[in-house]
Amino acid sequence: MAAEGIAKRLEEQTRKIKAWMGKIRHKIAVLSGKGGVGKSMLAVNIAACLAMDGRVGRVGILDADITGPTIPKMLGVRGSSLVAGPPGIFPAEGPLGIKVVSMDFLLPSDETPVIWRGPMKTMAIRQFLADVVWGELDFLVVDLPPGTGDEALTVAQAIPGLDGSVVVTIPSEVSQLVVKKAVTFSKKLHVPVIGVVENMSRFVCPNCGAVVDLFGHGGGKKIAEDLGVKFLGSIPFDVRLRESCDRGVPFVVEYPDSPTTEAIRNVVSEILEALE
Repeated sequence: MAAEGIAKRLEEQTRKIKAWMGKIRHKIAVLSGKGGVGKSMLAVNIAACLAMDGRVGRVGILDADITGPTIPKMLGVRGSSLVAGPPGIFPAEGPLGIKVVSMDFLLPSDETPVIWRGPMKTMAIRQFLADVVWGELDFLVVDLPPGTGDEALTVAQAIPGLDGSVVVTIPSEVSQLVVKKAVTFSKKLHVPVIGVVENMSRFVCPNCGAVVDLFGHGGGKKIAEDLGVKFLGSIPFDVRLRESCDRGVPFVVEYPDSPTTEAIRNVVSEILEALE
């Protein structure tokens, strides 16, 4: 009887996920097999560019990194609450009206760890999809933690009509080695790979104008060519990216004329073109 009850709850949850996700025109996952490549920063700025794009409008972002949530910090909404009431849980609202859901909103302090095994993380993500009142959105951006484990698997399997994945790397060979696995992961789960983005591509010294390849150059393009997927572009390194993330203001909002902002806009244009 207990097994039957669990099966019924899962069936009802799946029905609710399908209903909410059916109100969202496009769903994309931002992932990388490698940590430290700026994936969350890129997810935030992709969401901001989409929200400012006249062709899009209504955008949400799901922070699916259950044990290391950072999206609220990068969007300046830490301390916000998820309000519950009929017909479910309402997201926080970030800059540009971006709807935000994250485990960070549910933790009592900065020092509180989430010490959960895989099934608990899976359950949390499914609840974020089923019980949150996302409403009608043009885009839902899902920021995944590093790797190809429980969270990535849950998102790939639970979201009906997932449009595809944006895979983030830095140019180094170490990153390429790991990130290739994320591309293959996406293909194996029949999630279209929208393309690969090379972050932290080059650094232009603000004082002398010298160009420095901090982590090498061309790694993202090589992954795309080797695995037969689209290369969406390179994002130049800018020290102000870290500053904007710490301040909780999307870089593309704070520095609209930066070459880095232009590069991110180009990536978003490539994403929109791929989904048309």
